[in-house]
Amino acid sequence: MKFGAMNFPIVPLLDEIDNFARLGFDYLELAMDPPMAHHSSLSANRAAIIRALEASGLGLVCHLPTFVSTADLTESLRRASLAEMHRSLEVAAELGAKKVVLHPSTAGGMGAFVLDTVKGYLNDFLSEMVDAARRLDVTICLENMFVRNRLGVEPDDLEEIFDTFPSLKLTLDTGHANIHDRRGRRLKELVSRFGQRIGHLHVSDNLGTRDDHLAVGQGTIRFADLVMRLKGAGYDDTVTLEVFDENRRMLVESRERIRAMFADG
Repeated sequence: MKFGAMNFPIVPLLDEIDNFARLGFDYLELAMDPPMAHHSSLSANRAAIIRALEASGLGLVCHLPTFVSTADLTESLRRASLAEMHRSLEVAAELGAKKVVLHPSTAGGMGAFVLDTVKGYLNDFLSEMVDAARRLDVTICLENMFVRNRLGVEPDDLEEIFDTFPSLKLTLDTGHANIHDRRGRRLKELVSRFGQRIGHLHVSDNLGTRDDHLAVGQGTIRFADLVMRLKGAGYDDTVTLEVFDENRRMLVESRERIRAMFADG
């Protein structure tokens, strides 16, 4: 098992690399978002970033841009978002990443009223990204989303996507799965149905109403039960702690709690 943490994209990236190395993480999950981690600045500083990762002993997983509109109903916005995603994927490969995290498209604005159209754009987007990832020898791990995203939320939604694009892996995000699901049914079912497809984990806690990114144990997620199910599925890969607390010792405490759960028994 390897444990990582995600940079805050308003902080200079080289500082974040140093911070996470000092905290004893195995890899950086690089959030490729502006202002500090847009693909243009990453490409311009590629040599320095690679040197810093090598010097610190950190591996690399990349998280492709979050704040884009890959299924927007306005074609010019949709195409611009696709261009951003393609270039980000290329830069991730240039930096040496073999695994990238990708959000499904969002049904925003009027898209909520024409879901079939938006789903068509999502499939077009995923088709382009899957083809590009194959050429670049990069694995895409599609992340389950929260309810307001409307796409890629429920196990049935994801199964339809995975049937269409069998090369995709799943990034299981514990926080997203827990929102508006007080009994934890969604999280259990995601592991049950896609245990062999899980290629990456995002671990954070919340209170079930929003994506709080709390430390493990501060919310309502039953992590001991989750880890037992993941162990039963044979999961032994990357785990990113998405704990966005100003006190980064909470990252370390969360990592050690999850590490101990996996080691137990």
